Amino acid sequence: MNENKINSILYKLSKSKFRSSFHLRKYMIEYIDEKGIDKIKEHTINFINEKLADSNPKNDGKQTPTKNHPTFIAMHACACCCRGCLEKWHSIPKGKELSRDEKNYIYILLMTWIKQEYENNK
Repeated sequence: MNENKINSILYKLSKSKFRSSFHLRKYMIEYIDEKGIDKIKEHTINFINEKLADSNPKNDGKQTPTKNHPTFIAMHACACCCRGCLEKWHSIPKGKELSRDEKNYIYILLMTWIKQEYENNK
């Protein structure tokens, strides 16, 4: 994945009042410290598969909580919280299963955001 593309998208998202309102809280930083980044990566892959990968995810538009896990916050900050946001912000169409490349793109975007937030709040 092109690092410039990821940084460009993160910059665009940072200009959205709503998307830029999401940040990792202290307890989430502590959770990353406790579990380790590899566990967060594992959770992120699982959440993408569980909440976004299907062509019509269950409760689409309401399936991603807004608290309790760093990946959930990243999903909202990066507009990867539902298929509607993926379509609007990332041109990933609704109604079809995510491809491996699309899942990989979402994963890299979320992990880049999490790592930046983590470093900025340490």
